Amino acid sequence: MTDQKLIPEQDRKAPEAFLSVRDLRIHFDTDDGLVRSVDGVSFDLAPGKTLGIVGESGSGKSVTSLGIMGLHRSKRARISGEIWLEGEELVSADPDRVRQLRGRKMAMIFQDPLTAMHPYYTVGQQIIEAYRVHHPAASKKEAKVRAVEMLDRVGIPQPDRRVDDYPHQFSGGMRQRAMIAMALVNDPSLLIADEPTTALDVTVQAQILDLIRDLQQEFGSAVIIITHDLGVVAELADDILVMYGGKCIERGPATTLFDAPEHPYTWGLLGSMPRLDRDLQERLIPVRGTPPSLINVPSGCAFHPRCPYAELTGGRSSSELPVLVEAGPGHHAACHLPTADRHRIFADEIAPRL
Repeated sequence: MTDQKLIPEQDRKAPEAFLSVRDLRIHFDTDDGLVRSVDGVSFDLAPGKTLGIVGESGSGKSVTSLGIMGLHRSKRARISGEIWLEGEELVSADPDRVRQLRGRKMAMIFQDPLTAMHPYYTVGQQIIEAYRVHHPAASKKEAKVRAVEMLDRVGIPQPDRRVDDYPHQFSGGMRQRAMIAMALVNDPSLLIADEPTTALDVTVQAQILDLIRDLQQEFGSAVIIITHDLGVVAELADDILVMYGGKCIERGPATTLFDAPEHPYTWGLLGSMPRLDRDLQERLIPVRGTPPSLINVPSGCAFHPRCPYAELTGGRSSSELPVLVEAGPGHHAACHLPTADRHRIFADEIAPRL
């Protein structure tokens, strides 16, 4: 591995980044032990760009996004590291200051809008409240005009009438659009979408992804897409961060990760993704085994119990924690396999079936 260059964590911060996350750790005290949900994640996001965070359920994706939003303020949560949003550090910031930024400078589209939205208030009332919290001088009438405008912008028909409907009166796709309208009502600079297309049929999924892309271009927001679906990030993301066991195990430009992935886990994710652009000759190959417990994370590389190539590392996979190293321009991977072996395996075994 001598042909790889170690990249010190402090040197990875991009000066033009709008959002910089540095060595973020979010642990939770539970009766069963300490849950290391996020364990040393770092990344940068520039204005107007989209970052896709992918991984299986339990990899720490959603916990990372909630940490950025400042929504882990319980006594059981242990949070360390740094989150810089437009030059302002959020981990050490006063909770009231983070609350001021939430909704105005950063906003989130939650996975299930039916549970994220209040069932006792109309969709319009909830958008109006989100607007007036950050625009106290606005009257209710002005805020309602803004709510109708946003519902129309996200493609909800008859917005002047639907503004007075309750969440349960909307279909799943329309609820997700209403959630997007609420998130964007204050023109935030950062939008986090947590599994925005879960439980939607494929036609509605495509519409929601197109909507997010169009709105990003209109508002110039930086966007984070949290998903387990690589098809979603292929559609939207400029860069991809792959998480496993609470850690980042690979990150880089989207085109690079799809064309030349470096980590065996990323190979597994790509191999288990159905493709419509070619004839399917063989069954999809799932990643064998199950994700690790975040209370008892395996020693060394957390992926080694599931990795088909762990025996090629001379025992390092089970004893030594891998660090992110440079695999190419802007492309980093945390793997003990020597570069030559990874490239040979990918060319001979992985690429032909992707």
